[in-house]
Amino acid sequence: MKKFMDINFLLNNETSQKLYHNYCVNLPIIDYHSHIDSKEIFEDKKYENITQLWLYRDHYKWRLMRSYGIEEKYISGESTDYEKFLTWAKALSSAIGNPLYHWTHLELQRYFGIEEILNEKSAPEIWRKTCELLRSDEFSVRKIISKSNVESLCTTDDPADTLEYHMKINEDTSFKTKVLPTFRPDNIIEIKKDIFVEYLKRLEDICGLKINTYDELLEVLKMRVEKFNEVGCKISDHGLDSFPKYIEASIEEVKEIFDKALNKEEITLEEENKYKIYTLKYLGKLYYDHDWAMQLHCNCIRDNNKRMFNKIGPNTGFDTINDEKFASSLLKFLNSLEVENKLPKTIIYSLNPNDNAWIATAIGCFQGENIKGKIQFGSAWWFNDNKIGMENQIKTLANMGLLNSFVGMLTDSRSFLSYVRHEYFRRILCNIVGEWVENGEVPNDEKLIRKIIEDISYNNAKEYFNI
Repeated sequence: MKKFMDINFLLNNETSQKLYHNYCVNLPIIDYHSHIDSKEIFEDKKYENITQLWLYRDHYKWRLMRSYGIEEKYISGESTDYEKFLTWAKALSSAIGNPLYHWTHLELQRYFGIEEILNEKSAPEIWRKTCELLRSDEFSVRKIISKSNVESLCTTDDPADTLEYHMKINEDTSFKTKVLPTFRPDNIIEIKKDIFVEYLKRLEDICGLKINTYDELLEVLKMRVEKFNEVGCKISDHGLDSFPKYIEASIEEVKEIFDKALNKEEITLEEENKYKIYTLKYLGKLYYDHDWAMQLHCNCIRDNNKRMFNKIGPNTGFDTINDEKFASSLLKFLNSLEVENKLPKTIIYSLNPNDNAWIATAIGCFQGENIKGKIQFGSAWWFNDNKIGMENQIKTLANMGLLNSFVGMLTDSRSFLSYVRHEYFRRILCNIVGEWVENGEVPNDEKLIRKIIEDISYNNAKEYFNI
């Protein structure tokens, strides 16, 4: 029987162990998609306790705690940080099979040197040890990032963001990790949301221009893309819960739809789709011109519990997988940009694992331009970034595409301790390839398999994003 999460955790044969320990452990991390706060990085924030690091913004943990029957006051409510930690420890004991069980113990091991299992009995002492360590200068945000061997990271930023803290970080030569913004224009795309007109005023304020027409909106978008590019942006991101139905529209039609939105008139579903597709195509061309990668996160249904949404807001653990069929529309969208020779590097994610096979084949339709893996099947995302989800994504891509072109893992997290997800992914990757070698499905060629592991874990992302 193996020891729980020992040095060979998830590495089930000699070849996989050799691949991980010889070639992966010391590779830097390029974390090209996260939700951490650039202000906290600039200020080199220090957290007072482990609850602030773990539980303040982690809707993964919040869902699990609710499933265990814990009162909301211990999750997002008014109880103390210590009480929240104790209840998290209690819930975690029942979370075997959930990646949170592994991630939690990896974080305790890697950052705090704590090998004990977190449960109700051990929680008080683990609280004491972590609080003591967090008081030291070695546990500031920047020190955590450096300790994690993060070479570069990308935050997620609204077009109306001032980018103030990114610019300040860029000027600080003492911090070696590159911190780059990501352009996330969801508030511009979602024309039917109640906040749309109010949001345009935020854009006006940041640009110093009025947005009274669709042409003016496009001009502001161009300005913001150029500003983000100046600050080092390499990537855009779109959270498209339901990818819009592909409907061609003229600029005149879209102008009329935009005018209706400004006047707060009702917009039909067809009009919404026309606006979204036209605007996404415009942005896609801008991304191409700036050599950015475009991320498309699809097939999520958000904020399903309206009572809790009204009480504590979005991104609090009430989202789920969508089962919408969007292959045809997405392919038409990509092709419309390809026809104009304006298709940017693109990463396609779906929250629904049933989409794995068609995405793995779809990306093969638009490769080229002397770019290795120009169109990517994104890593297992959100509800899928668990052992089975990662294995399925890797194996599907290998079977139907080219695994060696894959840009690998990301954290997609709001926590500065989540870099262990890269270790988790790398162990799973090494185990898969190691099994193929052990089974005689892949040559036992050290040079070959070393390159594959290093490319997927680090080299491909560095080249793809030009970071």
